[in-house]
This record gives sequence, structure tokens and C-alpha cells, in this order.
Amino acid sequence: MRVGVVDAGSNTVRLVVADAEGGVPLPVHTAKWKLRLSEQVGPDGHIGEDAVDQLAQAVGAAARKAQRWGAAGPLAFATAVVRAAPNRLEVLRAVYERTGVRMCTLPGEVEAELTFLGARRWLGWRCGPLALFDIGGGSLEVAFGRGRLPEFAASLPLGANRLTNEFFRTGDPPSPDEVKALRRRVRHQLRDVSARIRWEGPRTAVATSRTFQQLARLCGAAPGRDGPFVHRVLHRTDLRRAVDTLVALPTAERALLPGISAPRARQSLAGAIVGHTALKLTGIRTVELCPWAIREGVLLRYIEEGPDWWTSTAREIDGEATTGGAPLRVAASTS
Repeated sequence: MRVGVVDAGSNTVRLVVADAEGGVPLPVHTAKWKLRLSEQVGPDGHIGEDAVDQLAQAVGAAARKAQRWGAAGPLAFATAVVRAAPNRLEVLRAVYERTGVRMCTLPGEVEAELTFLGARRWLGWRCGPLALFDIGGGSLEVAFGRGRLPEFAASLPLGANRLTNEFFRTGDPPSPDEVKALRRRVRHQLRDVSARIRWEGPRTAVATSRTFQQLARLCGAAPGRDGPFVHRVLHRTDLRRAVDTLVALPTAERALLPGISAPRARQSLAGAIVGHTALKLTGIRTVELCPWAIREGVLLRYIEEGPDWWTSTAREIDGEATTGGAPLRVAASTS
């Protein structure tokens, strides 16, 4: 069985096609389309027609590529930017009408659960009670659990791109007051979640997402070309020094640093502040970097529970957006 997953995030639409025999998703092809969707969102959060058209084109291209690789009808979902948009249903309908792909949005807590599952499977049971951190463009997912799925999962509006657009709007680099205001927001949002993680006392902490991967590379972790099986860690003290480095540099100079790509250079400081604050407030000194995240979590649930799991999940959340039927139960957003 070959399965495709399409993930429309704040910056990129990504496709992974994997063989799903034997209970383990083995990737055979990946592709991505850079849209910078979050930069095309209006002040009120609406996604404009041009952005919808670009999204539909990318999703359609991903579906065609998945089919060429033998995976029909990809499992397609969008994350925080689309989930929080007031015209979310219109966006999903447009994608379906133009591509035939039934895309849904997943609640942030479900994203955290699926990402946790991917990380748990990658690290194995040796890691014991596990805390997870995932910084996206629009939200931060945090989870904790002792088993296959987390006992606690939360999604907070602390995405690197969201915070950059909200707090760093004037200078480049931002002013000390802007940085101070961002830190204050992050601490406030993380107060209750961090208290729960401290109380649970995880044995292992894991970080996923492109933001954490780039920050780990900046702090000395092995480059991506060394492959996914290299052990990579990120120490809180190193991340603190990275914040000091990034805060003093304009975007163009950040892009010259190891691991910081030009498209993500502007949001790298906000991501570093969120990551360091989360580790400090939870009392975690070191996180392991995990290459598996939400897409692998979707694949694993699909393998373990069958096609009905995805069908019911997508229908329950956004099913009527693609069929034009009766009103659906709207999932909570992170806004």
C-alpha cells in the first residue's frame, strides 16, 4: 500500500509519498512548493483570492505527483494559517472545486497528538515519559505522554511567523522594546502549559519542525545532508546564545548564519525566543531533534487504524466544506 500526505503550512506545501507495509511508513518521494501563505493573509486574517489560487495550484500539483508515484487520493490538511482564517470554509471549498482534493484543517490539539505519535515511534519506548515541542509558522504545539498518544496536548498562537508579523514590524533588527514585548507575550501564553510539563517531569524532551532544525544547526548540530539517523540535540544554553546573536543582526545577515535559510531568516529570532522560553519555563535543558512529525503521525494513524480513521476525521471537522452540505461543527482555532 502506498499513501500520500499533503501538508499545507504557513510557508510551504509539502508532499510525502510512503510505502505503508509492515506498519512503518517508508518514504519513497517527497516534494515541496514554497507559497509563503502567511505573508498573503490580510489584516483581518482572510486569505485572498490570489493566495487561494496559489494554494489550489500547489495542492493540485502535489496530488498529481502523488498519483504518478502510485498514491491516489492524498490525505490533505492545512495547518494554522488556514485553520484561523475567517474564510476557512471558502478556501477549502475552492481547493476541492479546483483540484478534487478534499483538504481539511486539523485542530491544533490534534496536530500535537499526531506529531507526538510520530516522535514516539521514531524515538521508541526507551525515551520514557516524553515532552514534545513543535514550532510552526502559526502555532506552537506542546504535548506530554507516557504511551503511544499524549495525555496532554495544547496548541498556542506562538508560531514564529505569526509573532514576527505582530511584533517586529518596524526596525530590522527589531528594537529592544519590541523584543521585550514579544518575550512578555510568550511567557504569558506558556504559563499554564509549562507548569503542567514541569509537574509531569518528562524523562525525554523532543523537538520537531523546520524552525527547531535550523536553530539546532545554528547551535552546532550536524547538517541535514548527513541524513535523518544522525543524533542531534539542542541545548538550552546554546539556544540562549543564539537568541543573542540573532537579535543583533538584520534579516540579511541572519541568512548567512549556519542553518538559517533566507526564507526563514526574518522569523528565526521569534522562533528562537519561543523555543528558549519554552525550555526555560518547563525546566528542560536539552531536547532531541526528531525528523518525524505530523505527516508521519498521519501516516502511522492511517496504517494502524485504516482509511476509515482519516475519512471520519476529515468529515467530522471540515467535511461539509467540500460537499456544500449542511453546516459542520467548526473546530476551534488558535486565534
